[in-house]
Amino acid sequence: MQPLLHLDNVSKRYGAVRVLDGIDITVADNEFLTILGPSGSGKTTILRIIGGFEGIDGGRLMFEGRDLSAVPINRRPFNTVFQDYALFHHMTVAENVGYGLKVRGRPKAEIAERVAEVLDTVGLGTLGGRYPALMSGGQRQRVALARAIICEPRLILLDEPLSALDVELRAQMQRFLKSLQRRLGIAFVFITHDQEEAIALSDRIIVVNRGRIEQEGAPEELYRRPRTPFTASFLGDNNLIPGRLAAVDGRLCTVDTAAGRLDATVDGPAPAPGSAVLLAVRPEHVRLDADPAARDGLPADVADVRFLGANVMIELLTPALPGAVIKVRRLADGAVAGLRPGASVRLGWAADDAALLQAAP
Repeated sequence: MQPLLHLDNVSKRYGAVRVLDGIDITVADNEFLTILGPSGSGKTTILRIIGGFEGIDGGRLMFEGRDLSAVPINRRPFNTVFQDYALFHHMTVAENVGYGLKVRGRPKAEIAERVAEVLDTVGLGTLGGRYPALMSGGQRQRVALARAIICEPRLILLDEPLSALDVELRAQMQRFLKSLQRRLGIAFVFITHDQEEAIALSDRIIVVNRGRIEQEGAPEELYRRPRTPFTASFLGDNNLIPGRLAAVDGRLCTVDTAAGRLDATVDGPAPAPGSAVLLAVRPEHVRLDADPAARDGLPADVADVRFLGANVMIELLTPALPGAVIKVRRLADGAVAGLRPGASVRLGWAADDAALLQAAP
């Protein structure tokens, strides 16, 4: 099936700096796609290219099989929601929302009817006469969304729109965004550096780093089966243990590490035996045994215990892996209540919970 949008081998330079290096991105109809990466990774440049705010130096921007690379902003069937909302503060909410239809010359009665419908959709049906300065951050964000959807775009671009909100309001807006996208059936391209936000909202995530795509896939796939060291470390906490690949049997791999031979699993082709690799183990997958009589697993000492509300993060030092700090996440219940720095424990993990990665050259 032809994608709704396709960035085909797109490159972009600012002077001598290459900010996008031949990236290839597709967006499906009705999809919530998140482009995730750190500051300077190129994610905002991608959004600006799609929206028409930036040109490209190579490649094509295809929309339903038509090249939009040279099409101006006002002729692209997309709308953008910016981080700072970009509302007109001298206009009421209704005037802000209806502005796009007004510049298109639509009749006043049609504009009023559509504005009322869209404000009801975003939960602001009674606030059309209010001015943005008298509204909360979450309400202003909904006004910006209403203004973006009123002209019925095929795709909405969202440039870190929730970053200025406090934690509780941000969580509310995340739920609202997801629900709104489902109800509208419009493709959303969402830009963020917040890993938890990306996981919570997305149908698919594209991880970008230094102008290149590191990995893409469903949130659970990227979290559980990262394929690069960057994805493993950027998308949530991970324990990365270096070694050399000793043997491969199907998905099961044996790795020589400082702690001896450890097992891991690989999705897709495995590196060649002898290759430098990493075992990636999420903190919640590390087994912890505080029984003094325990003999299974690697011996370790508790270095730190941090209370994080519902969870506790435990940091361990083990002589089997000199210099490594192993992180363990557990529910903040009685099972970890007695752990203190200096306590002796045993740690381990299942082979299926250790993803094998090719080490960076």
